[in-house]
Amino acid sequence: MKIVSDKNNLQVLHEDNHIIVINKRVGDIVQGDKTGDKPLSEVVKEYIKEKYNKPGEVFLGVVHRLDRPTTGIVVFARTSKALTRLNELFANRETRKTYWAVVKNKPAEKEAKLVHYLKRNEKNNTSKAHSKEVPESKVASLDYKIIKELNNYFALEINLHTGRHHQIRAQLSAIGSPIKGDLKYGFDRSNPDGGIHLHARKLVFIHPVSKEEVSIVAPVPDEVVWRNV
Repeated sequence: MKIVSDKNNLQVLHEDNHIIVINKRVGDIVQGDKTGDKPLSEVVKEYIKEKYNKPGEVFLGVVHRLDRPTTGIVVFARTSKALTRLNELFANRETRKTYWAVVKNKPAEKEAKLVHYLKRNEKNNTSKAHSKEVPESKVASLDYKIIKELNNYFALEINLHTGRHHQIRAQLSAIGSPIKGDLKYGFDRSNPDGGIHLHARKLVFIHPVSKEEVSIVAPVPDEVVWRNV
């Protein structure tokens, strides 16, 4: 299901009494930060308040985040019960996350498992992928496969096994295939919209209340390169 709210051009992928799933756009921040920019969480609260004529404060729990330049699936909890259970699901890696990325340099193998040790640099908000364990590093693991060869680019499908800071960006950069537009991780130029070609494409999880499996797929941005994937 996809609903578009005229006011904020909000793409709602799934909505029920306990959860709401949004297709995040480039530049949206999921939760408020030091920039002071209006976060997606506040936009979703306004949407719920308006749609359901809710008096007073609307409850909305932030379950996980996506980097500001990325797009795709973000799940919010509409009840405290759902928030507690979703937090457990995400913390225990009981979700299946699939991402799509566009890179310029073709990886050496068509599909492979990547394992690195990521060390975070708080000062410049990056993570460096090392081939061997270094002090204060955390193991990072993912599988990728090339799903399409585009003009000048390659589209990859990525399944995450761990959830580290900037994991996909750092690991793809480490194998010489930085994501299109990702200056921070070695791509040679930025995208016009300031985003990067990394999209949270699919999420599968057990609904926190109904206990049924929920499978969400987010359409890619309406943009020239993504349109060809």
